Amino acid sequence: GAGAFAEAGAIPDQLAAARLRVAAKAGTDAKYIAYFQSFTNTYGDADRLRALYQAAMAPEDVVILSIATRPDCLGPEISELLAELNRVKPVWVELGLQTIHPESARYLRRGYDLPVFDRAVKDLKAIGVTVIVHQILGLPGETPEMMAETARYIGQSGAEGIKFHLLHVLRNTDLAAEWQAGRVQTLELEEYISILELCLRNLPPEAVIHRLTGDGAKRDLLAPLWSGDKKRVLNAIHQAFLRDNLIQGSTL
Repeated sequence: GAGAFAEAGAIPDQLAAARLRVAAKAGTDAKYIAYFQSFTNTYGDADRLRALYQAAMAPEDVVILSIATRPDCLGPEISELLAELNRVKPVWVELGLQTIHPESARYLRRGYDLPVFDRAVKDLKAIGVTVIVHQILGLPGETPEMMAETARYIGQSGAEGIKFHLLHVLRNTDLAAEWQAGRVQTLELEEYISILELCLRNLPPEAVIHRLTGDGAKRDLLAPLWSGDKKRVLNAIHQAFLRDNLIQGSTL
């Protein structure tokens, strides 16, 4: 993985550090995805971005370039750049949709409406880029059925993949103040898993699930505290899938 790079020159060092971290788990012949995760990675000058992305893609063991961005930051110059890079190595673009419901989008201050997302997916598919969409489970005011509707929409959008996150409360945020005042509740682990299962049943069998849960920085996590123990969470999810004989796409 790779965070927000300021300079192309810093990339080889960051990749080297990432290889050291991964080698212990994956061995030395691992392949890598260069992941520009934080901030909006298509907002800026196309030439500066080209230098960053080319530096990240250059090593032989980097097999995919993955860029997280906003659907409203994909102008013609950026699309041309992505198309150009995609001819060299596969490019994935991750879009943070989170929800299809307007009230929740306003609560999140997402800043764009659903048609903007639809257009971005269409444009990215037209240049042959793989699209992955992020969804948050547990947004205030959303029922499990509403969350399943978002998953179903993502599944029908043309995107190939989805990443599920849970709403978690981090210190020193507006959400923390709402949570402390008792206006927002977070999901219990069992609730989260049952909503996750409902969403998966509403996704096409061929949709790739890139993440089943997300976790924030432990030192800033206020709630739900269970999300800090990733191993326990993933084990509980897998056990529930077996127990409930979960089949992706079974309700479509």
